Formats: sequence, structure tokens, C-alpha cells
Amino acid sequence: MNEIINIAINILLDPFIQTILKIVVIIFMFVMPLATVLTLMERKWSAMIQDRVGPNRANLPFADNFRGRGALHIAADALKSIFKEDFIPRGADRFLFTIAPYFGFAAALSVFAIVPFAAPIGDFTFQITDVKPGLLYIFAITSLGVYGSVLAGASSNSKFALLGGTRASAQMLSYEVFIGISLLGIFMVYESTQISVIVDGQNTYWFGNLIPKWGIFTQPVAFVLFFVAMIAETKRAPFDAPEGESEIVAGYFLEYSGMRFGAFMLAEYIAIVGVSVLMVTLFLGGYHIPWLHLWESAPQALVTILQILKFTLLSVFFCWLQLQIRWTIPKFRFDQTMALGWKKMLPVAMANVLVTAIIILLAN
Repeated sequence: MNEIINIAINILLDPFIQTILKIVVIIFMFVMPLATVLTLMERKWSAMIQDRVGPNRANLPFADNFRGRGALHIAADALKSIFKEDFIPRGADRFLFTIAPYFGFAAALSVFAIVPFAAPIGDFTFQITDVKPGLLYIFAITSLGVYGSVLAGASSNSKFALLGGTRASAQMLSYEVFIGISLLGIFMVYESTQISVIVDGQNTYWFGNLIPKWGIFTQPVAFVLFFVAMIAETKRAPFDAPEGESEIVAGYFLEYSGMRFGAFMLAEYIAIVGVSVLMVTLFLGGYHIPWLHLWESAPQALVTILQILKFTLLSVFFCWLQLQIRWTIPKFRFDQTMALGWKKMLPVAMANVLVTAIIILLAN
């Protein structure tokens, strides 16, 4: 019996096995459940704002009165996506049409590979991997989502899908520039692009132990710019011109159905979770809880639980905030979206980098 236990412990201590377990836990116990619930939260919140009941018709065949206040619509959506006819339009490029939805899906999931959810315990980290060019990795991975939109529009043999893909490529490539420039101040303040170093840098304080050096305090302008740019990057309202239901029917995924359409939709909600996680990681101290280090006798297990809880609650808050923004701010025209980026956000982002550099130079 002891030999079996020792073998099991050795297997769990293997770095490769730990990485697999982290992927399973983070993706299937945090990201996917939260993204799935967001599909219902989206409709419920929109119904509340518009003074409607919202989704409430899905029920069990053997218990018609049990509707779960709309919760069964999550299962109904999944079943509909699985069993709905999945067709490829005549004249479409079959290979590109098939793979396009999964570029955005993979890009959205890859963001979580470098995000720490709690402080390390010994040699064990609550992070899948900790690469030194951390944020540069995020820029590289998220840019892959552009390929999904462009290929979907170009391969569908539809002028409306092509127009949506063109809009998506112009918007996403433009706002990637503003995302990068808005984070230059973060690089300069914390002197690293590595996520763990940036998170640990936010666990220092001004005036003794009074004010934590969170990114929202050291880079308040970058906080706003990054959040706006990330919403535009995910093509969420009010920046949803690439979808443009009132103009181009449904945008770049017009001709999609079944699970391929479901992949586009799920990728959008995974991206919402990704934006929220990055906002907490880069600007709200990550998993660090202010002033918790003053409680020196705190049990390690309790500290870890509190850190994960804090990280999760703030992430859920930013998910809700993105839903709120979608249903309270009018949609921008495409020219307004591009003008906001190039004529407003770009000068402000450049000025923020200049001011940050001057302050750091004077401080040193």
C-alpha cells in the first residue's frame, strides 16, 4: 500500500503531470464553466435592463413545471449546437471554412496559460507556465484571433461575411497597437514583461504599508485605455461593427451553423473571461490581497483560498461590467470606432508613456 502511495506521489510531482492537471483545472473548472454561465447572464442582464423576463421556457420533458429560472437554456443551447445541421455554403473554401472558428477559440484559451491564480507553495505554482516575455506572448497569441475572423469572412463565399471579416481585421489589428502602447507604462514601472514579476511588483507599497502599488494606481490612464482596447479587440458592443446585424446581417460568421457557430460564440465569452483575468492580473494586484502580509500567522492554506477567492470575485466583476457596457452604451459606427482609436486613444497612450518615462527619470 505504501509503495502505491509513493508511486502516486511521484507521479503527481512530475512537472509534466502537474502541467496537465493545471490545464484541466483552470480550463474545465474555471474558464469553461464561467464562460458558459456568461451566455445565460448576458441574456438575463439584457432582459433586466429592457424590463423583460428573459429566457425561461426551457424545461425538462418529465417535469414541465421545472424551468430553473432559465438555467436549463445553457443545456438547450449546447444540444441545439450539437444536433443542428452543419452545412458549408456552395462555393466556399471547405478547408478554411472548417478551421476558421478554432483560431479565435484557441487564442482565447491560450491567454490563461501564463496567468497566476495564487501565490506559489514551495515549488508548486498556480500557473501553467511562467515565460519571461509574458505579455509579449499574450500579444502574439491574441493576434491569432484575427486570422479566424478574416478566414471565416473570406472563405464563406458571401459578400456580407467578407465585409464583416474586413471590418474585423481592420479593427482588431488597429486596437492591438493601442493595447501594446497602453501597457508600455506597465513594463516601465515594474521593469519586466514577465507576469509573475509584474504581479509581485504590485505587492509593494507606498508610504510604508499604506497604499499598494497596483497598476490602477501607478498607471490609471493605461487602465482605461487597456480596458477599452480589449473590449474593441474582442468585438463586443459598442465595438461590434464586424458583426453589424443591422448593416451586414451577421458579419463574418453569417454562413456558420451548428458547432462551428457555437465555437465562435463560446470563444467570445471565453475572451470576456480573458479580458477580466488580465485586468485583475495587470491592474488590481493579481492574486495579492492588500495588507494580508501583515497577518504573519495566517495558515498557508487559508491564504491560498483567500487569494483564489479574491482573484475570482474581481474577475467575475469585470465580466459583469462588460455585460453592463454592452447593454447601456449605444453602438458605434465603424468610422467612429476607428477614429476613437487612431485620433483619441493613440495620442493619449503616447502621452501616457512619455509622462511615465519623465516621472521614472525624475524619481531615479
